[in-house]
Amino acid sequence: MSNSMPVRLLLGAILVCGLSLSAKANEPTKLSDSWEQWRGPDRQNHSADTGLLDDWNATPPKLTWTASGMGKGYASVSIKDNRLFTTGNLPEGQAVIAVNTDDGKILWKTNLLELNPKHGYPGARCTPSIDGERLYAIASNGAIFCLSVADGEIIWQKNFEEEWDGKMMSKWGFSESPLIDGDLVLCTPGGKNAMMVALDKTTGKEVWKTSVNDLGELGKDGAGYSSIVISNGAGVKQYVQLTGRGVIGVRASDGKLLWNYNPVANKVANIPTPIISGDYVFCSTGYGTGSALLKLTKDGDGVNAEEVYFLKAKTMQNHHGGMILYKDHIYCGHGHNNGLPLCLNLKSGKVVWGGDIRGEGSGSAAVLFADGNLIFRYENGELALVEATTEGYKLKGSFRADQVLGKAWAHPVVCGGKLYLREQDVLMCYDLRK
Repeated sequence: MSNSMPVRLLLGAILVCGLSLSAKANEPTKLSDSWEQWRGPDRQNHSADTGLLDDWNATPPKLTWTASGMGKGYASVSIKDNRLFTTGNLPEGQAVIAVNTDDGKILWKTNLLELNPKHGYPGARCTPSIDGERLYAIASNGAIFCLSVADGEIIWQKNFEEEWDGKMMSKWGFSESPLIDGDLVLCTPGGKNAMMVALDKTTGKEVWKTSVNDLGELGKDGAGYSSIVISNGAGVKQYVQLTGRGVIGVRASDGKLLWNYNPVANKVANIPTPIISGDYVFCSTGYGTGSALLKLTKDGDGVNAEEVYFLKAKTMQNHHGGMILYKDHIYCGHGHNNGLPLCLNLKSGKVVWGGDIRGEGSGSAAVLFADGNLIFRYENGELALVEATTEGYKLKGSFRADQVLGKAWAHPVVCGGKLYLREQDVLMCYDLRK
């Protein structure tokens, strides 16, 4: 009896362990049903999906459907349940377009403005933000719209120039994707007395606006081509934005300018969305500028932004493909008009690998994180799956998009086990599930 008991316990432990491993092996795939704004949840550009294809050489993603009628532009997409939203320049004007994700059929289109050369770049770039039964979008001429998710009816609108003397830093028109935070919708008109504004998301009524004075010599006055992110750095809730004169931090409670950082600004176009990590802000721009890490510290009732390091353009610059933060490392495409894969240690600024690797495609690369891997979408239409690891560049396969109609700049989205690629007038949906 005494000798048999340990044997039974051992067998039991083996059985339990075996069941545990089996359960883990058969763990159901987790798929998200929403990607409600630019760069997804918390604007980190991390997909919550798991159980995705992890070897594109062995099993390339399969095209599920292709839809047309998206218009001209480089906007990404937002998704809630089985509805997808984007913006595009159609013959009749710049519009928000709603699509059924089951089959790619267009549900409705709502024009925001008549097209005019003075509106800048020939193509929409705003990703609509979804909030319950409403969504919000910013047109290239600088106007924010609130629409009904159900049918696209315009509920309210505000014009940046008329309301706040808004302006862009350069000629290509407004590109921002608005931020929803609680009862507010936030945007960046770029005016001296209203660089950033907070509006009641239900009515469009102004709650506060941010006045700015001298933000530095580099860059240009006005809004940049970036979008707002939330930080609680130094224990103060604030909205961080890359403007025409660099990065700013705005107190969330009243819109007061807390700090600004000018050295990362250039005079052409400041584009990438800043990366937030605790008390730190990482920022980068192209056009031969570079990158910087800032540390936010408390200063009485204000906040200081201290430069931890600045990296020159030859070391690291992100043009407009965006950056990913994963396990204290930045992953992105490096170089102006380039998407050279690169891994950077956030705190030290040391390049871990890359920066001199050509990668599978050419031109700038938009980068997305999904299920432990990075998806690089290159300007020439090539897509690559790269492991998100500090152990070196590990390519896990690549493929060329079914259609390439120009420069493939629109940022990819992974939601519900599907990969969505906007390509000018076309929207492609690929199945990423194993």
